[in-house]
Amino acid sequence: MDTQQNTALLRALAEIPGPLPARGVIHIEIPHTTHFTVVGNHLAQHPDLSCTAVGLAVRIQSLPQGTRVGIKALAARCKEGEKRIAAALRELETHGYLQRARDRRPNGKFITRTVFCNQPTALLRPHPAAPSPEPEPEPEPMPTPPAPPAPPAQEDPVPPPLPLVPPPTAPKPPRKPLPQPSELTPELQHAATTFLSDLPRHTPQFTLSENDIHRLAPAVAAWLERAAHPDTIRRTLTDDLPNPLNHPASLLKYRLTELLPPPPPGTHDLTTLDALTHRPRITVTPFQTCDDCDRAFRSPTPGHCRDCRETRAHHEHRTDDMPTAA
Repeated sequence: MDTQQNTALLRALAEIPGPLPARGVIHIEIPHTTHFTVVGNHLAQHPDLSCTAVGLAVRIQSLPQGTRVGIKALAARCKEGEKRIAAALRELETHGYLQRARDRRPNGKFITRTVFCNQPTALLRPHPAAPSPEPEPEPEPMPTPPAPPAPPAQEDPVPPPLPLVPPPTAPKPPRKPLPQPSELTPELQHAATTFLSDLPRHTPQFTLSENDIHRLAPAVAAWLERAAHPDTIRRTLTDDLPNPLNHPASLLKYRLTELLPPPPPGTHDLTTLDALTHRPRITVTPFQTCDDCDRAFRSPTPGHCRDCRETRAHHEHRTDDMPTAA
């Protein structure tokens, strides 16, 4: 079977006109006669669509009219899960390939129609006017008495057509900047850098470059400044990861920006809250850096974190239990 396939492949390569490229892909084009779908290169090579969105668009374009293309219906047809399918559908809707239109039925109820357009940019082009038919010669009419002139018809102004999809060059909303602490102290800088350097020990996918750590450290410092515990930050940044994770630094930048917790209440806010609730004011304990593992922890005085204190106590206990030489 392998010999037949190799022979057929060599014969097909020999029939390609011109010299074959020294590198890169070689196309063997066999014309389709049945069961095929025409896909434009504007979709197949779209610079801003993911491969999942392009593949899903090809699948939808090949389905017959009336086929359900909701998230659950597509998940039943495809190997991708509902989350990836939902994200791909949002991409296609953003770039105009997928649209949802509300239509009113004769009974007064509204339904939502899902429309897929294989060339969204073509909807924005003006349609050419249809050529007027050549007038045919008519028989000469019999003379009739002149009719009174009809009042001029008042034509309603036709509004210009609205574009059905946003143009591909529509400006995108500016991205939020990375959060910054109110004051990037050396202690905060050191704690944030240590946190990012320690991430691969818990989640190997987050092995970052030195430039990425330097760029993301102020954002982690802003979280630490807002009294976020390092374990909480780690879980928030590393839970529910996409598979595969191609750009870990970009994912960290997005989550550090979009999931930033609110700042803790200030002294004035706490004083007002104490006055309203008649409770004693809470003192915010500052961050310290562990002398052994460099981990950030809250304590009024420098020293060691809880884990290092327990480890030291365990070693001291074992040392005390060891028998002394006679």
